[in-house]
Amino acid sequence: MEEEIQIINENARKEKLKNFFIKNSKYLIFSISALIILILFYFVYVEIKSRDQIKLAEKYSNIVNNFNNLQNTELSTKELIKIIEKKNPTYSPLALYFILDNDLVIENKEINKYFDMVINIGSLEKEIKNLNIYKKAIYNSNFVDETELVEILRPITNTDSVWKSHSLYLLAEFFYFKKNKSESKKLLNEILNYENSNPEIKLEAQKKLTRDFSE
Repeated sequence: MEEEIQIINENARKEKLKNFFIKNSKYLIFSISALIILILFYFVYVEIKSRDQIKLAEKYSNIVNNFNNLQNTELSTKELIKIIEKKNPTYSPLALYFILDNDLVIENKEINKYFDMVINIGSLEKEIKNLNIYKKAIYNSNFVDETELVEILRPITNTDSVWKSHSLYLLAEFFYFKKNKSESKKLLNEILNYENSNPEIKLEAQKKLTRDFSE
């Protein structure tokens, strides 16, 4: 009797399962198809990104290897700007550095625009982003005031970034140049008291304090 009940229950479960698949067959087919399509789209996306990366690498290498300061400078600059506008985490920063190293763009406003494009690349690794903020600060230190430079570096100086001590030292040097020695000394001491300061920067801060602030 118990075996018969088990058989009946098993048949009932099979029937329920069968009815479930029959009733929801369209939904299940749609869901499986959608999943397959999403997987295919993902692999196509990865393949396209890979090809775009290769093309961008080839384009950048071609510009750099064939660059001539006397010929095709304008064309090279335009192509490098296009690479920056691609917002690629590898080649957009490199294109900006090449422009800076070769003085291909002289307008401060334009350079800052390209810096912001690079800094705001979503896939950029955090410390690479901070490095570019630091480079932007170095570039701007030639023509901004203290408040502006502090504001540029705030995303670094308010964190435990590996570039924090570098940024503090840049500000210390900047304030010293501006004859604000008290603020410069304060920043140098902050470097000494910051436990994660770069050892070389820390040594330079100590040397400057001894040399320029000893009484």
